[in-house]
Amino acid sequence: MNALYLAAANLRYHWLRSLVLVIAAALVLAVPVLTRTLLAQGEAALVARAEATPLLLGTRGSRLDLVMAGAYFTDDFPEPTTMEAAEEVWDSGLGIPVPLHTTFSSEGARIVGTTLDYFDVRGLAVADGRNMALLGEAVLGAAAADRLGVGVGGTFLSDPENLFDLDGAYPLEMSVTGILARSGMPDDDVVFVDIQTAWVIEGIGHGHEDIVIEGEDAAATAARIVQYARITDENIDSFHFHGDPAGYPVTAVLVAPYDARSATILRGRYLDAEGSVQAVVPRDVIEALVSRLLRIAALVDAVTFVVGVAAALALGLALFLSWRLRAPEMRTAFALGAGRGTILRLALAEIGLVTIAALFIASPIVIILLWNAETVASGLIAFGS
Repeated sequence: MNALYLAAANLRYHWLRSLVLVIAAALVLAVPVLTRTLLAQGEAALVARAEATPLLLGTRGSRLDLVMAGAYFTDDFPEPTTMEAAEEVWDSGLGIPVPLHTTFSSEGARIVGTTLDYFDVRGLAVADGRNMALLGEAVLGAAAADRLGVGVGGTFLSDPENLFDLDGAYPLEMSVTGILARSGMPDDDVVFVDIQTAWVIEGIGHGHEDIVIEGEDAAATAARIVQYARITDENIDSFHFHGDPAGYPVTAVLVAPYDARSATILRGRYLDAEGSVQAVVPRDVIEALVSRLLRIAALVDAVTFVVGVAAALALGLALFLSWRLRAPEMRTAFALGAGRGTILRLALAEIGLVTIAALFIASPIVIILLWNAETVASGLIAFGS
């Protein structure tokens, strides 16, 4: 008890040094747990999303880019394919094709142009408002709604692609008709619009406004094309698209096969390396990615162990030097009759108090992270993308 009292008194007197030691020890204890927890949760989040995505079609190229763009809505942009890939799946009768257009964003939230089938395939439900029904309407994921700061009835703008390119895609103001219930998946961070709305943003669809020139003969009536920044009840009927819809661009096509046999047949149809479209099973791609991450995790563990040992040695050295500076106090203690055992108990008491204080700081951090590991890991995945 006397050793604890003296150790506590010394730590209070040198409070700044003690605070540094406690924080350093807390980091040494917490960082390995935090690292492993985030890696494990990130792996689980990646695998869960991949397993919920049966099949993706896209232009032949990087399979990883296709999966990240089509399943996780990251900033990876594979070469776009066309709506013809979706129509071929419909014609085959082997599954439900869901086109995905993920080129644009709004204040960092990915704008995903798709069809209503997407919500059925993913099992997404609208928690507030209703689903999109008209051109220019949008449904927001819960996190996207928080990021944009809008609710049902509000409006937001798509990000301009190039402020100096007048021939490029214009920002489009869209109205919010619903907010999705949280799913814990990348859909929470996404703005969903009808795929035709995405094509309007890209400039493929536009509206017409007829202008009559006053003072001229009726034959001088001209028509001009206007790139609308807003779709209203008055101009929505004038919007149309030029060209063959089968050639309109999409980032990827999510396919939900009707059964295992249909999935096998579909994959077989895209095995030809000469074909322009490839079929990718996201689970296979992510499992290969995770296997690489596990090798990296093993390296991180080794580095963390070495750093932890170095930090522990540094803390031990700091305590040793502090005791060397207290040599006059120790000589006084010996003169008063204290033995080496008393001095050892005093040193161990200080180490114990510092360790307990470090645990007191590290434990809440670790517990809070464990409670929110899924959210934190999803946020890190989104940030890294």
